[in-house]
Amino acid sequence: MSDSKRRKPPLVADKRYASGTRTKATKSKSKAAPKKKAATRRTANRKTRKPGRKKGGGGGGIIGALRRFIAWVFGLIWGFIWRIGVIVALLIALAVGLVYTTLPDVTALLDGRARGSVTMLDKDGNVFAWRGDQFGGVVTAETVSPHLKNAVIATEDKRFYRHFGISPRGVASAVRINLSEGRGPLSGHGGSTITQQTAKLLCLGVPYDESQWKSEKAYEDDCRQGSLWRKIKEAVYSMAMEVKYTKDEILTIYLNRAFLGAGARGFEAASQRYFGKSAAEVDPAEAAMLAGLLVAPTRYAPTNNLKRSQDRGRVIVGLMEDQGYLTTAQADGARANPAELSAAAAARAGGYFADWVMSSGPEYFTRNTTEDVIIRTTLDQRIQTSVEEAMNFVFQEKVRKGSKAQAAIVVMSADGAVRGMVGGRKTRVTGAFNRATQAMRQTGSAFKPFVYATALELGHSPLDTVVDAPYCLNIPGSGEWCPKNYTNKHYGQVSLTQALKDSLNVPAVKVSEAVGRDLVRKVAADFGIDSDLAAGPALALGASESTLLEMTGAYAGILNGGSSVTPYGLVELQLLGDDTPLMGTGGGIGERVVQTAAAEQLIWMMEKVVSEGSGRRAALPGWQAAGKTGTTQAARDAWFIGFTADYVTGVWMGYDDNTPLSGVTGGGLPAEIWHETMVRVQDGLTAKPLPMRAPTRPTRIPEPKRNQGGKGGLGGAVDQLLKDIFGGRN
Repeated sequence: MSDSKRRKPPLVADKRYASGTRTKATKSKSKAAPKKKAATRRTANRKTRKPGRKKGGGGGGIIGALRRFIAWVFGLIWGFIWRIGVIVALLIALAVGLVYTTLPDVTALLDGRARGSVTMLDKDGNVFAWRGDQFGGVVTAETVSPHLKNAVIATEDKRFYRHFGISPRGVASAVRINLSEGRGPLSGHGGSTITQQTAKLLCLGVPYDESQWKSEKAYEDDCRQGSLWRKIKEAVYSMAMEVKYTKDEILTIYLNRAFLGAGARGFEAASQRYFGKSAAEVDPAEAAMLAGLLVAPTRYAPTNNLKRSQDRGRVIVGLMEDQGYLTTAQADGARANPAELSAAAAARAGGYFADWVMSSGPEYFTRNTTEDVIIRTTLDQRIQTSVEEAMNFVFQEKVRKGSKAQAAIVVMSADGAVRGMVGGRKTRVTGAFNRATQAMRQTGSAFKPFVYATALELGHSPLDTVVDAPYCLNIPGSGEWCPKNYTNKHYGQVSLTQALKDSLNVPAVKVSEAVGRDLVRKVAADFGIDSDLAAGPALALGASESTLLEMTGAYAGILNGGSSVTPYGLVELQLLGDDTPLMGTGGGIGERVVQTAAAEQLIWMMEKVVSEGSGRRAALPGWQAAGKTGTTQAARDAWFIGFTADYVTGVWMGYDDNTPLSGVTGGGLPAEIWHETMVRVQDGLTAKPLPMRAPTRPTRIPEPKRNQGGKGGLGGAVDQLLKDIFGGRN
C-alpha cells in the first residue's frame, strides 16, 4: 500500500528529451523535485497571463482593433499597388515591343551625320586639316582597342554588361548628387547608362528634318533635353534596344556616333584626328584621353587645351586601374607618358590656307558637301611652319607691345602653287578674316615692276635713262597733278634700274606715261592683278587696290619667265573610297604676258633692289634674291614682295582700319618679315642663281607730253616712242 501511495513522475516531462538521452543525475533531480515547487510554477503562470487575451492570440480591445485596421489598410494599398504595377509593367512591355518593331539593323545606325566632311592632304599626301564632321569609318566593340573599350566602360557605365538598359541605382545616385548640389533632381548628373546615352545619340529614333529644325545643332539640342517625359521615353527606347541588340552591338553604335570634339564623330575619327592612328591601335594613355572627352568634348579636346585633356586622361587611367582593367605598372606608365597630339592635330586644322582652299573649291564639294571628300593640296607643312615662326618672331621682337598692326604672308612656287599662308598675326585660327586673300589694299610702289615690264617688253633696256625732275600733268576734271619722290628730292638723269632700285616716283610716272598707261594696265591685268586698276597717271604709283595673293601671283609670273599664273591650293578632289578624281588643279601657269628676255632683265633690275636699294633688309646671305618694296600714301600699307630661284613670297603690313603705320615702310618691317620667312624656307636647300639677264644698249627715254591725258596703248606717245627707239635701232 505504501508503494501505491508514492507519486509517479509525470509522463509529459519525459517527452522533452530524446529517447535514451536522460542522465542519472537528471533522473534523480527530477525525482527529488518537491511538489510545492511545481504548484508554485503553475500559479505564477496563471498570474502573468493578460486578462481578456484569448488562447488563439487574436488580441482584443482598442489596440487589437487598431492593429486589425492597419493591416486592412496595408492590404488594401498593397492590392492596389500590385495591380497598378502589373498594369504599368504591361504598358511598358507594350511600349518596348512597339519601339522594338521600329528599330533598324545595327549597321544603319553607325553614321548619323546629316552632312559630309572634307579631309585635306598636303603636297606629300599627309593629312593636315579637316572640315565638317568627320566619320573615320566603322569600328566595333570587337575590333577597337581593348584599352579604349575598357576606358569607355570604366568612365561611363561600369555595370554596362549587367543591367537591362537603365540603372535604378545610377539614377538614384544622380538624383541624390543633384539635390545635394542645389540643382533639380534631373539637372546635372543624369545617371545614364551607355544604352541610354546611345538612345540620346539616336534621338530616340527621330531623324533630322530640315523643315522642322532650324539647324542640326537645334536638332541635337532637342535630343538632349532632360524633361521627365523625355527620360521616360528614353528608358523605354533603351530597354527596346537591349531586347533588339546585343550589348556589344549597342556599344558599337555608341563608339561610332559619340561626338568627341574638333568635328570628330566616333572614336575612329577622333583617334585619327588627334593621334594620326586607328582606334584599334591606341595605347592606354591615348584611350584614356579619348574616353575623357565624352563628358565635355569641346572643353577637353586636346586641340583646345592639351594639358587639360591630359589631366582628364589621368583621372580615367585611375578609374581603369581601380576597376581592374589596368595593372599598377600599366597605370603608372600611362600617367608618366600622357598622350600627345599628332603633328597634324597640333597644326589646328590648317588655319588660313585650309579656309582659302575651302572657299576656292565648288561649294557642293566643300562648304555644303553631303559627301566625304578628300582634297589634295599644294601646302608644304615645313614652309607653313616657317611662315608662322617668322611672323611670330618679328612681332615679338621688333614690334612694340600693344600694337594692333596686322600682317599677312604668302609663299608660292613660280607656277602659282601656294606653299604656305598666314592671314594675320594670330597664325593658328579657323574661320578668321584672311588678310592675304580678302583684304583689298593699295599696292604702292610694289606695282612699279609692271610699269618697267611694259617698257622692257617694248624694247627698252634696264640701262635706259629718264630725267628725274619736277613734272606735272593736267588731268581733265582734276587739274594739275605733280608726283613727288619719297625723299622730296630729284636726281636728274637716272637709269630705269636706278629708278626702280631707289623707288623713285617721278621716273615711274614718266615711263608709264611714255609707254601708255593703258598698256601698263593691260600688262598688270594679264599678270593676274584682276582688281579694278586706276585709270589716271597715279596708276604707276600703285593707287589701285589688290590682294596680297594677287600681287604675289603676279610676281610669280615674272620669276617663271613672263607667263601669267593663277594662284592655286587645290590639286585634286575625290570622294572618299573613289580612285578617280572628280576635279583637278584649278590654277597654274597661263598665257605669256612678256617675252622671256624682258622678264629676265626685269629680274636683274629687281635683284638690285635687294642687293643695293630700298630692299636691302631682305637680303639673304648666300642667295640671290629679287623683290620690290611698297609704301602707300601716309604709310597706311607697307609691302615687300620678292623671290629666290625657288619661291616667291609676299608680305603686307598695315592696320585693318587704315590707321597710318608709325615709322614703317616696305623696306622696313615687311622686308624683315620677308627675310625671316625666307631664311627658314630656304634652310637646307642648295642655293640657285636667279634666272636673270644683264642689260645692253642704253637709250634715253623721251619726255612724255604733258597733256596726253591718259592716251596710251599704241597711240600718242607710244607712236613717238617707237619712232625714237625702234626706228633708230633698226
